[in-house]
Amino acid sequence: MPPKLLAPSVLAGDWWNIGKQIEETIKGGADLLHFDVMDGHFVPNITAGYELLSHIKRRTDIPIDAHLMIQEPDRYIPKFVSAGASWVSVHIENNPHIHRTIELIKQHGAKAGVAINPGTPLYLLEEVIHYADFILLMSVNPGFSGQSFIPRSLERLRKLKRMRDELNPDCLIQIDGGIKEENVREVVRAGADVVVVGSGIFGAKNIREKTERIKKLILSEVSV
Repeated sequence: MPPKLLAPSVLAGDWWNIGKQIEETIKGGADLLHFDVMDGHFVPNITAGYELLSHIKRRTDIPIDAHLMIQEPDRYIPKFVSAGASWVSVHIENNPHIHRTIELIKQHGAKAGVAINPGTPLYLLEEVIHYADFILLMSVNPGFSGQSFIPRSLERLRKLKRMRDELNPDCLIQIDGGIKEENVREVVRAGADVVVVGSGIFGAKNIREKTERIKKLILSEVSV
């Protein structure tokens, strides 16, 4: 059975205190950090790049998962891996040569993931899932932190799990968007292996305690 992992999303953190907040998530049992990268073109927002990621990596040994919501990701993949990203995901929607990009990520020594938006049909993953280390299923439209979970995502998770189990059982399923303490058990039960949580952790008064509670809920579920 695939591992069940928790990935706090630093996009939802308080940038003035982000170092301390990251430390609290690690103490609470976080398995990796989710690092969203936006360029203002593929999504309508701009966030930090590989230089900030490198500062985080220099101060912690926890794996960093870089989610590249950007145009022409191939140009920047080597820089993000060099900066310390050990997982890298790119979107299928804006990448016509997705297999080549997956191979590029692997050549640089990182786990390769394919992200897919809520309105994109899952059948587009049928070939690339053979090569991916993980699939990132978006349960909100990418671009902003704090959005509400799209209920249809649970059925998409179940379908994606069936596809994964048939075509590449070693491929992990990651989910990102609107996950909180109240619905985390549902998404794990539906098939998620890696759960990204943003404001559901960083919006809490006690980040360590909230991380511990969500991690415990993740580990208490078995996907069906």
